[in-house]
Amino acid sequence: MATKKYIFNPQTLDYEEYKPSLGRRLRNIGLFVIIAGFIGIAGATIIENEIGSPKERMQAREIEFLQFQFEVLNNKISKIDHALDEMQDRDDNIYRMIFEADPIPPSVREGGYGGADRYAALDGYDHSEVVKATAKKIDILESQMNIQAKSFDEVYKMAANKADMLKHIPAIMPVKNVELSRISSHFGHRTDPFYKIQKFHSGIDFAAPIGTNIYCTGDGVVEQVVLGNSGYGNYVVVNHGYGYKTRYAHLKKALVKKGQKVSRGENIALMGNTGKSTAPHLHYEVIKNDKPINPVDFFFNDLTPEEYEQILKLSEKPSMTMD
Repeated sequence: MATKKYIFNPQTLDYEEYKPSLGRRLRNIGLFVIIAGFIGIAGATIIENEIGSPKERMQAREIEFLQFQFEVLNNKISKIDHALDEMQDRDDNIYRMIFEADPIPPSVREGGYGGADRYAALDGYDHSEVVKATAKKIDILESQMNIQAKSFDEVYKMAANKADMLKHIPAIMPVKNVELSRISSHFGHRTDPFYKIQKFHSGIDFAAPIGTNIYCTGDGVVEQVVLGNSGYGNYVVVNHGYGYKTRYAHLKKALVKKGQKVSRGENIALMGNTGKSTAPHLHYEVIKNDKPINPVDFFFNDLTPEEYEQILKLSEKPSMTMD
């Protein structure tokens, strides 16, 4: 209940109940409304600027959630990138090495994945650079994973052909050499018997009587049968596939023809003394991707570890070639 107000009336010399006029009451009500409206507007402005509207608060929460999800996504991308690096390393240095396949060049793994305008649609936003960097990283990973998938397909095919490959790789000595005494000169820089200077010797020389049987060291196809009086003299080249070839030089006679399929252990020629040769012997080469490599490393079907070590020690000694 409202409290009554009284004022002193000097005419009646008495206190009388105060009753404001209608105009005064309307003026007071208007003043109250104006003050209340001002306070309301000021409060709303403060809330909107400092706290935000319900819609803005909802948007702020959504932005915060998206930023968190973006960080999670980038962490996952980094883990995938690390896992892919390890996968590529194993592929190049283990899987492809087992099957003697060349590693995939970095220029292929890190190849292009799009033009400069690929990310133009992402320009013009507050966080455009961050979003573009992430999109670029994802594209790089996608490209590298596609290359890795193709590489694994190749490795799978090589694994399926592994048994066939092992049959074709040179794996025995071309001359029966039970006591390892027939190797007269090894692979590497040796003294030339004609010029008496150090020259690179691209194979191994096996000394034995003329007519000694010479055996093919792996399955393949005869690529060349050459008859000559200089250099290698009479020689045979067998293509084993998988990048491998073998050469059998200074022969008395070839027992095979060009295009003929041959098997490991098959007698393909007789030892001779033709061409640039100081005595009856076989000059034997193993060639991988058109480059001569040490044949000693391909005697694993014939040698025990002890015999292999013995041959390596003999190969370290200075010697003169027979051709």
